[in-house]
Amino acid sequence: MIILLTGGCGFIGSAVIRHLMNKTKHSIINIDCMTYAASVESTAKFLKDSRYKHEQTNINDLNSLKKIFQKYSPDAVMHLAAESHVDRSIDGPGAFIETNIIGTYNLLEASREYWSNLEYPQKDHFKFHHISTDEVFGHLELNESPFNKNTPYNPRSPYSASKASSDHLVRAWRDTYGLPTFITNTTNNYGPWHFPEKLIPLITLNAIHGKQLPVYGDGTNIRDWLFVEDHAEALVKAIEYGEPGDTYTIGARQPRTNLQVVEAICDILDEIQPTPEGTRRQLIRYVADRPGHDFRYEIDPTYAEQKLGWKAKHNFEAGIRKTIQWYLDNRMWWQKILDQRYAGQRLGGKNNVR
Repeated sequence: MIILLTGGCGFIGSAVIRHLMNKTKHSIINIDCMTYAASVESTAKFLKDSRYKHEQTNINDLNSLKKIFQKYSPDAVMHLAAESHVDRSIDGPGAFIETNIIGTYNLLEASREYWSNLEYPQKDHFKFHHISTDEVFGHLELNESPFNKNTPYNPRSPYSASKASSDHLVRAWRDTYGLPTFITNTTNNYGPWHFPEKLIPLITLNAIHGKQLPVYGDGTNIRDWLFVEDHAEALVKAIEYGEPGDTYTIGARQPRTNLQVVEAICDILDEIQPTPEGTRRQLIRYVADRPGHDFRYEIDPTYAEQKLGWKAKHNFEAGIRKTIQWYLDNRMWWQKILDQRYAGQRLGGKNNVR
């Protein structure tokens, strides 16, 4: 299968590419315009592999997208490219509208034109897989059941609203034009190559440096955590076995409060790399809460597990330990990001969790 994948140098996209290249025989066309959060190093080992091509193109360039479809004749699309940072969406929502909504529209149109001109049986086998988030469903109270494929939409931030909009476009292109689309919604991911502005890498790097560990509000907000390599496997199962018109909610049943996550990072680092200053928990500082901060996200993955033959392999304790060790072993990567892109100003700043 030739898969056209967008956002393949991002955190989740690169994990999908590594899984595809290491565990399957599929070929990948990676469309990534290389924004601030993209990392060429995350897929660099495949640059000379004949199964992998990188096209540095913006998904808002419709003509370029059409040319790429004609050049490579893909069998499927995996659409991961997105602006995904809630704090950034609050400060500057325009980029989220442009990429997540307009960009998805352009990719749908390029896909529709290409698919419409395919001959059978390739036309019958073509799939458009849109990767989305659980945030489109809003938030949950403590006693509410986890999200599932039938949960009504209720986005509460510019980011989640833009992703909800893109989900609706994907479904509309199927219902109106017949484009064989389906959607997966996932909860919070963590793991290697995560850009150092989200909660887990931010707290890990601050703790390594002995800096303050900012926690929004009282730290009781709950997220359901999924190790990125498990998510990548699920997404590949979805493009192989997913059915057009369906929706799959993907999670690991690993809810934790933000404070529990921060404390776990502190305790593991204290074990692996103790400091004379004592426990890193003393570095925790509570900061003003984010506007409209959703209380709880959690996904019921039962349907996806049954239909895709997949289940998350990592529990949170194993996954977070593996993640922390990766950051300890790959200082050159994240130190370059901090030096070049942040100039030391963001480390120790907001607690940037979805």
